[in-house]
Amino acid sequence: MGQESSSLVSEDTKTDTLSDRSVAAVAEFIKSGRAKQIVVMTGAGISTAAGIPDFRSPNTGLYNNLARLDLPHPEAVFEIDFFRYNPRPFYVLAKELYPGNFHPTISHAFVALLAKKKLLRMLFTQNIDCLERAAGVPPELIVEAHGSFATQRCIDCKTPFPDAEMRKCVESASPPNCVRKECGGLVKPDIVFFGEQLPNTFFANATVPREADLVIVVGTSLMVHPFAGLPRLARDGVPRLLFNMERVGDFGTRADDVLYLGECDDGIRKLVDELGWGDELEKMWVELVGKQEAERQRSRERHEEVYDELDELVQDVEQKLELSEDHDDHYSNAIANAVPQEKEDGERSTKAPTSPPTESEDGAPLATEETLPTRYPEGSIKESETDEGTNSTTQNVSKKEAFDIGKVTTHTPVEVEGTTATAESDSRTESDVKDPNPAL
Repeated sequence: MGQESSSLVSEDTKTDTLSDRSVAAVAEFIKSGRAKQIVVMTGAGISTAAGIPDFRSPNTGLYNNLARLDLPHPEAVFEIDFFRYNPRPFYVLAKELYPGNFHPTISHAFVALLAKKKLLRMLFTQNIDCLERAAGVPPELIVEAHGSFATQRCIDCKTPFPDAEMRKCVESASPPNCVRKECGGLVKPDIVFFGEQLPNTFFANATVPREADLVIVVGTSLMVHPFAGLPRLARDGVPRLLFNMERVGDFGTRADDVLYLGECDDGIRKLVDELGWGDELEKMWVELVGKQEAERQRSRERHEEVYDELDELVQDVEQKLELSEDHDDHYSNAIANAVPQEKEDGERSTKAPTSPPTESEDGAPLATEETLPTRYPEGSIKESETDEGTNSTTQNVSKKEAFDIGKVTTHTPVEVEGTTATAESDSRTESDVKDPNPAL
């Protein structure tokens, strides 16, 4: 990887590979046959249309809706030390997120279509919902960087736990224990928690992005490392296409970066329409999920249901844990007041969560979350601010607006310290919302 500029490219910067910085130009690049090794990287945003909330979106993100629970912080639900101390919050969440409760989105089906057309080199996903598998992406082309619900085992002796028994425990939100009675350790799905090592498959394929001739990133904040560093591995001159609600990582700093800021499914549909694959993808997806589910996702009705489900989820956690909003320090106080005891050989750790290390004793990187410094140079669009010529990249989904047809693409320059980057967004008219028969 060559030297990268720390600032956004200007609008008049010439592209190295694409005809211009647009989704249409990426489609042209694919149709020309020059993109044969496409690497796709996905995050929680690809699954929101399926009804699975992402983690960080205002109002609808899981972290936001868990914030009022009696936890040291919402992320503690996915921290291994807190899990040892109290696994029940995770299992209440697991009941909601478990595979089989949700259906793939058209974006998942798009990745499967790339594989079908022999254009997919590898899919790297941060998601644990297994929807890529459900969509038909071959398992050998999937790197589940943060693990998945597909398998589970004891966190102490690593003995696998039966699938059927695990489903029963998840459905009842009851944490299971190891099948080896002499161990008795807690069991959890093979999901990577903060403080745990990533799967070996991630490190075995970590250099694959260097082989890509096109990188597509869909619905991720790129805040969790080492996954967040994957897009930077693309070689100079290799186009990178981002479908996301806002600019993330170093996107926009290379001449062939294309940013579609908006709903992931809308961006994917635009790309496949430009490719001439629209009808093929829609047929493939509807056959996969059924007409009713496809229409539900198209109409965005699930946004309204998400709010109700999350409220029920929070109430369920509060009831099961007998928590109160007046006991914010319960967890930390319980640890602080615990009587220290010497650990015998083989005894499981019950120490309070601390800041997780970034690497294990043997030097292997661990899953960590980094809050990147936010820089707002004069003239840039800040978070929660809207430029009149484009949709806000942090649009509040509580408006529950259905935008499915009549989309008009615009290119709005974003000025940063004397330079300009063009971000592709979408604007729609009032008539789009009123159309009772959205196109398939």
